[in-house]
Amino acid sequence: MSNTLQFLGGLFIPHPYLALLPAIIFGAFYFKSKNTTILVTAILWLLYAIYEELHLLRIVCSGECNMRIDLLPIYPALAVLSVIALFLGIKNLAKPNS
Repeated sequence: MSNTLQFLGGLFIPHPYLALLPAIIFGAFYFKSKNTTILVTAILWLLYAIYEELHLLRIVCSGECNMRIDLLPIYPALAVLSVIALFLGIKNLAKPNS
């Protein structure tokens, strides 16, 4: 789990705009499926991208910002929701159109 957190931190902390990619993907899944879980996941990724950008600009962080304890609950929550939303999105895409 530690390696996963380090990977995500190394990816999103210096490049917050990359968190918009999952937001866009889950947003597209939502428009296809109209599934609330997928919508919530897309919104949370968007909010995380905004939060991380504000952190990078030192707007929500005044002073020492290197210790990112705040990400300990955020990354696992985003990961679990993303797996669920991805499963639901792919499941919906695999459904035959009626």
